[in-house]
Amino acid sequence: MMDEVKALLQYAFQTENPFTIAVSAPGSAGMETCFVNLVEPGDTVVVCRNGVFGDRMRENVERLGATAIMVDDDWGKAVDPEKVEAALKAHPEASILAFVHAETSTGVMSDAETLAALARQYDCLTIVDTVTSLVGVPLKVDEWQLDAVYSGSQKCLSCVPGLSPVTLSQKAIDKIQKRGSSVQSWFLDQSLVLGYWSGNGKRSYHHTAPVNSLYALHESLVMVHEEGLEKTWQRHRDMHELLKAGLNNLGIEFLVDESVRLPQLNAVAIPDGVDDAAVRSQLLNEFNLEIGAGLGALAGKAWRIGLMGHAAKRENVSLCLGALEDVLR
Repeated sequence: MMDEVKALLQYAFQTENPFTIAVSAPGSAGMETCFVNLVEPGDTVVVCRNGVFGDRMRENVERLGATAIMVDDDWGKAVDPEKVEAALKAHPEASILAFVHAETSTGVMSDAETLAALARQYDCLTIVDTVTSLVGVPLKVDEWQLDAVYSGSQKCLSCVPGLSPVTLSQKAIDKIQKRGSSVQSWFLDQSLVLGYWSGNGKRSYHHTAPVNSLYALHESLVMVHEEGLEKTWQRHRDMHELLKAGLNNLGIEFLVDESVRLPQLNAVAIPDGVDDAAVRSQLLNEFNLEIGAGLGALAGKAWRIGLMGHAAKRENVSLCLGALEDVLR
C-alpha cells in the first residue's frame, strides 16, 4: 500500500522523484520538513510573501538561524518575478528561493514555473508550498524543475487532515546529504525516514505511522487517478466559473484579478453594510454550510469560498449560491 501511495503521489505531483512520501503530520509539518532539511544556520533564503503562508516560511527560516530576504507583494497579488530577480541579484549568497504556489489566505496563484527558472538562473534551490494547489490546478514538479515541494491531504485531495505529501528532487537530496550540521528536528530528518518508505520488502522502523490516514490518502489518490489529473483540474475550473457567474448576479466581487485567481479558493469582498460574522453563522446554522473568514489583512473584509476536491461539484455551488442569496436578502 505504501508503494502504491508513493506511485500515486508521483502521479499527482507529476514527478518521478524517488523521494516522494507522505509525512506523518499535516501540511505545516510538510513545510517544516522542507526547511529543516535544506536550511542550515547562516544560510540566506529569499522568501516571497504575499499572504499568511509566505510569512510562515519566514518564521521557519529565522528559527533555523538563517537569514530571510523578504520579497513582499500586496495581499491579493501574485509574487512579482521582477522583484524576485532583483533580490536574487542583490544577494548572490542566497541558496534557496521559497514561495507559495497557491496562497490560501488570498486565493492567488503565483507563476511557479517562472520563479523556479529564476532560482536555477541564480543557482538556488526552490521550496514550494502547494498545499492548496495540488490536484486543483496544474502543478508539474519535474517539468518546472521544483526541488522541495510540500502539500496537505485535506485540501483538493479531500482526504482527512493529518498527512503532508512531500517530494524532493535529487538536487535537494544532494544538499541534505552534504549538510555540515545535523537536521534540527529528529522526527522530520528525512535521512532517517527514507528507510521507512523504501521498498524491497525491508522497512526500517522510524515511527508509528498513522495507518488509517494512509489508507484514506491512498483512496483519495486512487480517485484522482481514476478521474484523470487533467479532468480534475478542469472540474475545479468549471465549478469556479459556475460560482463566479452566480456571485456576479448577487453583486459580490472577487478580490483577485482573474489572471492569477485560484479556481479552488475564491476570495470575495464582503458587500458594504453586511455583517461578516452574522452571515457566516447563519450559513452554518441554517444551511450546514461553512465559508472561510478573511485572514490577516483581509479579516472582516473578505470571505474565502472553497471549491476543493469532492466539494467542487455542481450541487455544492448551487447550495452555496442559494444560501448566500437567502441570507443576504
